[in-house]
Amino acid sequence: MTSEQTSAALQPTLRDYESQARHMLSADRAAYFFGGAADELTLEVNQKAFSAIELLPRVLRDVRGGSTELTLLGQPMAHPVLVAPVAYQKLVHPDGEVATAIGAAAQDTAMVLSAQSSIDAAEVRAASAGCGWFQLYWGPSRAANLDLVQRMAELGFTAIVLTVDAPVQGVRDRETRTGFRLPVEVSAVNLANMPVPRFAPLEQGESILFDRIADVAPGWADVEWLCRNSPLPVIVKGIVHPGDARQAVEAGASAIIVSNHGGRVLDTMPATITLLPAIVRAIDGAVPVLMDGGVRRGTDVLKALALGASAVLVGRPVIAGLTVAGAAGVSHVLRLLRDELEIAMMLTGCRTLDDITPDIIYRPATI
Repeated sequence: MTSEQTSAALQPTLRDYESQARHMLSADRAAYFFGGAADELTLEVNQKAFSAIELLPRVLRDVRGGSTELTLLGQPMAHPVLVAPVAYQKLVHPDGEVATAIGAAAQDTAMVLSAQSSIDAAEVRAASAGCGWFQLYWGPSRAANLDLVQRMAELGFTAIVLTVDAPVQGVRDRETRTGFRLPVEVSAVNLANMPVPRFAPLEQGESILFDRIADVAPGWADVEWLCRNSPLPVIVKGIVHPGDARQAVEAGASAIIVSNHGGRVLDTMPATITLLPAIVRAIDGAVPVLMDGGVRRGTDVLKALALGASAVLVGRPVIAGLTVAGAAGVSHVLRLLRDELEIAMMLTGCRTLDDITPDIIYRPATI
């Protein structure tokens, strides 16, 4: 082993975690967690877009007593790196979402529990109160959706993250090629009692998507209804258009998450970091704006905050940490991002998150 390899083994970066996780997982499970939709162009551009953004530091500034602390929807957090919802985590580690929740709590941040969690929400909450937000995919029954939300409120969850950008699954070529299938022992246990839509047989010329699934897909009226009736604040996830951002606020959303679903649903979408500024301008501070997609470095977090995000969410890096080292791996991944953010803040002259402004983003003059 070379000295560089020894150093990487002792102090792994996020790239090291992902590389090792891919090596440890079977091809089909690696495809599920690390692959994207179709040709995976959006998956790729999510990361590349961060690299195209350049930083313009300010020097000799007083950063003594600096901090990455923030308060989001009334919840104090040590730093603005949250855990995104990721389904079926027992596929990569036997402790699944419980280990992720413990790792997130160790770094004093919020975790969003996936609606398709492979461990019951009550068990995850019992293991760690740091898992405070619950993701919801809209089901065909308003009453059943609200019952699920109320159950999560009773368990102590403090917010609902309504994912709106995946009424159907995207084209997952890599999963198809590797034959990904859920094993019988892994399922979305929190949805066990949710009603399943039953469709009438298709008539000639009808489409399963447009003539059946579209009938039960949510609309803005459903979002408004949920925001009005939910005992918990509703965060709308999957916003990429400024008009939709304004409509989410009008519907009663307490926050929005700019997201292209990590490139897993519709391919050839722009990177979320490039879409973020227009959405921030569109809602003009009405609610917090978060974003996910492609965050792999503390400088990525800094850039997102400089362009108007209140916080970021990370999914695949957390799964890599969970695969390699369970709760300790999740904790270390989050700590790496926080440490890198602090270094980037100090090197750009930002003492607090409020000091991270668009001024630190380099914009070449137009000639």
